[in-house]
Amino acid sequence: MERKKKEKVLVTGGAGFIGSHIVDLLIQQGYELIIIDDLSSGKKENINPQARFYQININDSALQEVFNMVKPDYVCHQAAQISVSYSVAHPRSDAQVNIVGLLSLLEIAFKNKVKGFVFASSGGTVYGEQQTFPITENSPLHPASPYGISKMTSEFYLNFFYQTHRLNYISLRYGNVFGPRQDPSGEAGVVAIFIGKMLKGETPTINGDGEYIRDYVYVKDVARACLLSIKNMVELAELKKIKRLNQAFQAVNIGTGRGVSVNQLYSYLQDILGFPQEAHYGPPRVGDLRKNILDSHLAEQVLGWKAQYGLAEGLRETAQWLKQIEQLN
Repeated sequence: MERKKKEKVLVTGGAGFIGSHIVDLLIQQGYELIIIDDLSSGKKENINPQARFYQININDSALQEVFNMVKPDYVCHQAAQISVSYSVAHPRSDAQVNIVGLLSLLEIAFKNKVKGFVFASSGGTVYGEQQTFPITENSPLHPASPYGISKMTSEFYLNFFYQTHRLNYISLRYGNVFGPRQDPSGEAGVVAIFIGKMLKGETPTINGDGEYIRDYVYVKDVARACLLSIKNMVELAELKKIKRLNQAFQAVNIGTGRGVSVNQLYSYLQDILGFPQEAHYGPPRVGDLRKNILDSHLAEQVLGWKAQYGLAEGLRETAQWLKQIEQLN
């Protein structure tokens, strides 16, 4: 009996925090994986040895050669400039990576007839300040930072490529993703930053008054959303064609629907790690929203996705991973 050919998925940013978890899950599910990563923020130790790895930038002309060689069925685009504060200081650089890089990838993807494109958007930034919570996909888009603007713009380009070239896609608007492999020394990722400092006996600094509210979603839940997007891509495209679903299905929120303040988060981590010191407080960061909570009922409807990890469970797993990293170092 002839064995079914494995479908190939190309993951940009596959050596990074979220991308590497997606790669691991897809390999477990029987897909053949190709990783594109320039290792500017990704790490070699995150690369699954069962995946093919190419160290190139998504704006590199060599990207076309990789597509010609591997002929992926799907693309899961995670590579990005991820820091809101960096985007505020360097909007041109942010756009070069997040907008121009996406366009390079889309042009190559449709020429190579990929079956579907999964895009890592940002439910934490594209909506901007809202009055009604939790936020649905039909809420107006008012990004307050160049990073959020780049994600919103990317979604418009994705829709253009769908309308013009019938490149099937889905945008996953992530909440505040946290979990193992997040860089505790980076600018983004408050959970990893706080845990990293606490493990070293250093007192973390909270920006502003600590009442900034976020929807924290665990990275393994995010990886599962990508898997389900790939599994349902063809069916979703057919539903779109016969208008059983509205325009919004091509962008779905990936969050928990629960808001947690930075002060609450700090308190949870104090309990988990037995850290007695209270936080320092510094000035608020430019571009940070006061409140962001995502309604993910549409993801449940069209993908069968719902967050499975609670915040406390995810924080414990993240703390355990960072403890192991500290011990190794």
